[in-house]
Amino acid sequence: MEIKIGVQYAARELVVETDESLESVEKLVADAVAAGGVLTLRDRKGKHIIVPAEKIAYVEIGGGTLGTVGFRS
Repeated sequence: MEIKIGVQYAARELVVETDESLESVEKLVADAVAAGGVLTLRDRKGKHIIVPAEKIAYVEIGGGTLGTVGFRS
């Protein structure tokens, strides 16, 4: 699952590939924003990404395109 996180005052968005389900990511984001805490995600390589919830501009959750090589049509 590919997750793009826009952070306020940052020129680029964070892109995270995770094995979490859509529902799990939605719950993590909603809980972090509601509590005013931090959003913590773990990527496929085991790294932790921590973003202060108050600095999140947007979160885009998508399926991603894994395993593609070359041009897509």
